[in-house]
Amino acid sequence: MFFIPRPEITDSVFVISDMVVELVESGGESRFHFNGTVEWALDSVESDSVVWLPRENQLRELLGDFFLSLDSSASGFVVTVSGPAKAYHTEAELDAADAYARAALYVLGVEQPSIVS
Repeated sequence: MFFIPRPEITDSVFVISDMVVELVESGGESRFHFNGTVEWALDSVESDSVVWLPRENQLRELLGDFFLSLDSSASGFVVTVSGPAKAYHTEAELDAADAYARAALYVLGVEQPSIVS
């Protein structure tokens, strides 16, 4: 899955399935070409113009030994990972992949835990 951060299609998420995706480099630019489409579709896009959305299993693999648990509650999914001083619990997310993504951001040092007073 990926999306293209352009105002006219911000709400669109593209899913690649059953087609060949080819990385074509020409003139110093990289483009992804989508081959095998049977109806109008996105034919190609510049590689630096897309944001790839990793699958749940890819995010879980990225967490590696930091991953402790995935729990389901009435408000959504919570991922717990080991942290520098103590375990970190994500906020509840409706989708498990979003909880894994939030945990990955924490492990990578991009997201800091919120302070509850």
